[in-house]
Amino acid sequence: MKSRNFEILRESWPELSELGAFAEAYAHDDPASALVKLRQFAENLTKDVYRDLTLPKPEHATFVDLLSNQSFVAITPKVVLDKLHALRIHGNKAAHGEPATAQRSLWLLREAFDLGRWLFVQYGKGDATNIPAFEQPAPDADSKGQLKHEKRQVLEKLAAQEAQMQTLLDELDAARLAVATAEKKADEIVALASSSAAAANLLKFDEATTRARIIDSLLANAGWDVALGNVSTMQVGKEVVVQHQPTSTGLGYADYVLWDDNGNPIAVIEAKKTAVDAERGRQQAKLYADGLEKMHGHRPVIFYTNGYDIWMWDDVLGYPPRKLFGYYSKDSLQYLVNFQRGARKALNTFEPNETIVNRLYQVEAIKRVSERFTSGHRKALIVQATGSGKTRVAIALVKLLIDAGWVKRVLFLCDRRELRKQAKNAFGEFLPEEPIRIVNDSLKCFSREATTGSFLSHSTRS
Repeated sequence: MKSRNFEILRESWPELSELGAFAEAYAHDDPASALVKLRQFAENLTKDVYRDLTLPKPEHATFVDLLSNQSFVAITPKVVLDKLHALRIHGNKAAHGEPATAQRSLWLLREAFDLGRWLFVQYGKGDATNIPAFEQPAPDADSKGQLKHEKRQVLEKLAAQEAQMQTLLDELDAARLAVATAEKKADEIVALASSSAAAANLLKFDEATTRARIIDSLLANAGWDVALGNVSTMQVGKEVVVQHQPTSTGLGYADYVLWDDNGNPIAVIEAKKTAVDAERGRQQAKLYADGLEKMHGHRPVIFYTNGYDIWMWDDVLGYPPRKLFGYYSKDSLQYLVNFQRGARKALNTFEPNETIVNRLYQVEAIKRVSERFTSGHRKALIVQATGSGKTRVAIALVKLLIDAGWVKRVLFLCDRRELRKQAKNAFGEFLPEEPIRIVNDSLKCFSREATTGSFLSHSTRS
């Protein structure tokens, strides 16, 4: 396939040129497929760099493992990593069924084009001045009659070419495995890092814009009304002025503030350039949270990020920062800030319900889990032998968490249909007031919103 924007890669990296062409063809009519192809583009580009430089890598490495491996991070500019992660994140989401838009596929197509330019200049030793300007694929006109027929023929042709593309990728993977890796000397790493950064600077990559687009798109995925560029909306404020800051003017500018329906700040997001700035990002976000709390009487949840790595810190509930895979929706944040913080009671003031569990070891297990959650941990594991009342312990624990206001809904997983039936009957007997719903092959017991990420698993395999 001939592409509009990736022909400069065809001689040295034919698979990248092909994947770029597929993404261009799908961009308007099938943006989800375009995003999947762009993810493949980013992954294969990364693998090609490993192969061409014989970089050491972990065994059976996933794409994210390759991107976070120190040997690759050391020689790759941050702005290039941002673009690779952007294609990875949205390609994964599209592959798992999340809705995709033509606007997003076109943005990421441009990011892939930038990656292709960087690869061409840095490792293909190409001349940047010879690279054609980006050409955005144009949408088809209104589909009628002959146009529909032609479009169907094009899609059928693309489907046939998909098989050829996959054969090419399989052959490349086999060839890459045969390439021996080698340890790079310190001076080699420094030289590669310097030349890579110089290529990115020559091409005038804008790191801040890429990072902002990643954050905007992830907020949109979570249902937030977010505008392009520096424009604010009623839900998502950008470059928000915050008072009570340790500056000469007493003012600061928060990258993002998320607002609830009453105009109160429920989250603040601080975006930093590099992973080494994570701690600085947290402290800066805390200062903004302090200022917003003084201004509005509501303390927001703290997020800090480099674009793709997201950390959340709810210091009101005493939890340490933790890494997330996406931002909370508005409903979830409103529940967390406006209800959970005030309604949650100390678990150690509640006792397990003795009509559900009455054996000493069962009661003790529930108390130990309560102590663990109370001390700020988010996970606990109970191991019980067959016949020792695992389901009853789970039900009693759910009851305690409901009564203390710690959960709204709980997912109970079973690995057998018969266990699911037994569990449903047991939950119905001991918690008759709580609605229960079967979700696929899981039993879901709904109560008031999950606040500790509650998850209970029942298995006959100890």
